[in-house]
Amino acid sequence: MDGWITTWRQKKQARSRRRFFFLFLLVFLLLVAGTAWGVTNFGWRKIALKVDGEERVLRTWARDIRQLLEEQGITLYPGDEVVPSLQTPLAGGMAVEIRRAVEITILADGREKRLRLVPTTVEAALARAGIALGPEDRVEPGRERIIGQGDTIRVVRVATKTETVEEELAYRVVRRPDPQLEKGITRLVQRGQKGIQRTEYRVTYEDGREVKRELVSQTVLKEPVAEVVAVGTLSKVSRGGRVFGFRRVLWATATAYTHTGRRTATGTVPRVGTVAVDPSVIPLGSRLYIEGYGYGRAEDVGSSIKGDRIDVFLDSEEATRRWGVRRVKVYVLE
Repeated sequence: MDGWITTWRQKKQARSRRRFFFLFLLVFLLLVAGTAWGVTNFGWRKIALKVDGEERVLRTWARDIRQLLEEQGITLYPGDEVVPSLQTPLAGGMAVEIRRAVEITILADGREKRLRLVPTTVEAALARAGIALGPEDRVEPGRERIIGQGDTIRVVRVATKTETVEEELAYRVVRRPDPQLEKGITRLVQRGQKGIQRTEYRVTYEDGREVKRELVSQTVLKEPVAEVVAVGTLSKVSRGGRVFGFRRVLWATATAYTHTGRRTATGTVPRVGTVAVDPSVIPLGSRLYIEGYGYGRAEDVGSSIKGDRIDVFLDSEEATRRWGVRRVKVYVLE
């Protein structure tokens, strides 16, 4: 009987030891699993990463954003921005965004500048480039447009100035008929005088070049004085006891020439009364009366006879020397 009880007790003790060992092992495994779960959840972070507008969710052991990018094999280029900054420690549920820069060209103040910036407004891009805009400056494209890869921004400097100038005012010419003067003759009665006008303009410049001029005001400082000219209307005169009518009168510088052995430009033999003229002033064939010479006809020309010059024919060299050079009144007869 005692042997049976002893055996039972031994078996009971063995079962108790096995139960204790199982419970101990179970508790140990639970502790290890819990520790591992805690360590994993503490160091393994869930991050939302957005690159070039595409977002993905990932888990990482990285401690900060720099390590995260290295872990993901993401390279940053000049001008790229990371939000938050690279030194920011990672925390579960954090959102990280990489904004890629684009290359743009800015034309301003006669210079070209190339730079890389993350997409932003044109105005913000100019500010980043250190280019200040005046209130009237024009930007192409518009200030609020978002820049993109390869865009060119042109800044046009616009300035408006007020300019005041004094300008001359032309005088008018008043022609008054005068029956005491021969037709073709004029006489200055009153000399004209220019007036003065002050004019104010609003001038717009773009990059230093004038593009628009607007009249603001005008003030006459001095009125112009009209020029008065007496115009002859007398068409008949009496010379040498004869009265003749004429188409016009002109003053001319007269020289004299004599026989050369050549015929005139109209084919006639020169004689007293033959006159060389400028055909653009006095048509060839015109009948003339020349004070101090008498009647004549325009039949010849000369290389030096231009404008209001004439050359009258005389019979001898002596007569031409006596004539010399004189100012005469020439009547073009009807």
